[in-house]
Amino acid sequence: MMTAILTVLRRILNLCRKEFLVILKDPSSRVILLVPALMQSLLFGYAATYDLTNVPYAVLDQSHGAAAVALLARLDGTGVFQRVATLRTDTEIAPVVDTAKALMVLRIGPRFEQQLNAGETATVQLILDGRNSTTAGAAAASVGAVVDAFNVQWRQQHGAAVAPLTVATRAWYNPNLETRWNLMPGMVAALSMIQTLLLTALSVAREREQGTFDQLLVTPMAPLEIMIGKALPSMVIGMLQSTIVLLVTLFWFKVPMAGSLLTLYIGLGFFTLAAVGIGLSISALVTNMQQAMLSTFVLIMPMMLLSGLTTPIRNMPHWLQIATLINPLRFAIDLVQRVYLEGIGLGAMLHNLAPLWIMAAVTLPLAAWLFRNRLV
Repeated sequence: MMTAILTVLRRILNLCRKEFLVILKDPSSRVILLVPALMQSLLFGYAATYDLTNVPYAVLDQSHGAAAVALLARLDGTGVFQRVATLRTDTEIAPVVDTAKALMVLRIGPRFEQQLNAGETATVQLILDGRNSTTAGAAAASVGAVVDAFNVQWRQQHGAAVAPLTVATRAWYNPNLETRWNLMPGMVAALSMIQTLLLTALSVAREREQGTFDQLLVTPMAPLEIMIGKALPSMVIGMLQSTIVLLVTLFWFKVPMAGSLLTLYIGLGFFTLAAVGIGLSISALVTNMQQAMLSTFVLIMPMMLLSGLTTPIRNMPHWLQIATLINPLRFAIDLVQRVYLEGIGLGAMLHNLAPLWIMAAVTLPLAAWLFRNRLV
């Protein structure tokens, strides 16, 4: 009985040893075992934070009184709120919010000083950029805490019986600050990217693993034609997935769309082209499906973390903000959210379309070069 048990254990241990040898004998596999875990833990520690550390805001102070100066000094003294603009008229509010220059605008009315001195309750208006509902909600709560501290000090100094100051909050593009309104449009790009990268990365690796890759050598097709034939199905599937998520967002979750479908799909087309270029480059480099899948999943996590979908990019360290500039998902999510929630046109999308086009212009020729060198 004991001999049989030892025999079974020996076989299991031999099998385990064989699996470890298969995994560890390849230098690239050893790198994949260690580097992604280290890289992702650092990214999570730096990028995945909901703490408010840098909230750009603008001020429209129409009272120009000592009380307004005291309130703004409290706000600036928190170390969280960074004033990026001092406005003079109401017409200047929309541009700083639309361009994401400021996450919020604090509007102080012309009778603010007089109302406080008369013992009345004064109201300041807080205009929030609701396209990032989580950060906007946290910023509103922080402003509320500053106002509460201001009220306590004002009561102590002036003996007011009622709260001297209240905040009237208004969120643009997401009136109720629902997280779903911010998240679901972003998922239109994020979910399609995962499938597009995976399909294109597996396209040639599958051929090599099944032994049919060498047959491409005897076909009359040029490497560019082969690459296009591999890319088009992935692009179609990626756009189809985007459409499915878009329909769910529109009709199931009933998140209203402000922009044009044509504008949205032009942006998604640029993004899918860039994602296909990355996937084809991976596919041309790897030798089997396992490597293709591992390489894809290693890329997906940092791209999601550095996209700004769940945590604001402005809260990340400066060196990580620079790293997001080579992430196509960052530009795609901003593009989709602005078209969907804000209703921008093609002209306002150029700062997102240009980086996606540059990425596609770099990765697609790189993939073609890799294909040509692997096929000949």
